[in-house]
Amino acid sequence: MRRVLVASRNAKKLGELRRILADAGIEGLEVVGLNEVPPYEEAPETGATFEENALAKARDGAAATGLACVADDSGIAVDALNGMPGVLSARWSGRHGDDAANNELLLGQLSDVPDTRRGARFVSACALVADGREVVMLGEWAGHVARKPAGDGGFGYDPLFVPDGGTVSAAELTPAEKDAASHRGRALKALLPALAALVK
Repeated sequence: MRRVLVASRNAKKLGELRRILADAGIEGLEVVGLNEVPPYEEAPETGATFEENALAKARDGAAATGLACVADDSGIAVDALNGMPGVLSARWSGRHGDDAANNELLLGQLSDVPDTRRGARFVSACALVADGREVVMLGEWAGHVARKPAGDGGFGYDPLFVPDGGTVSAAELTPAEKDAASHRGRALKALLPALAALVK
């Protein structure tokens, strides 16, 4: 069994990769998170793109632990805000990871924007660093920003994001429904060949 580090303490992200590996029939990989390895210094997210940040996190994790490392950087790009918050999504309100404050600020910034101009997309870059190889995949999920949050099944901006063609927020989808459509699900699925190669 080969251990693969996911450079995150988010249990939902770990669960997502475990489900995607299981659905793809890939065996022989044990997914562990940052809470299951000795602490190491994590570099700040200073990249200008999701890909740069994901790769930096994966490199740090692989170098510090010696394990194959998967890392993602993701966020929401809102059309009316010229693609912002983008890479600043997690700290949009000034405090890193304060989902409620981030959502409240985004709603405030869009309060005068009509429904026809509330388009947005979730973007995720997932990087794998292992055995001297580096692979980065990008996934996108198009939709729009609702006028108020709904659902409690997700995290981040999920309660505000309604996918194209849908009527409920990302936070109201089941884990399986979200895996099938989400930006991170798409990026992780694109990484599957590289992950499968780890156990060949």
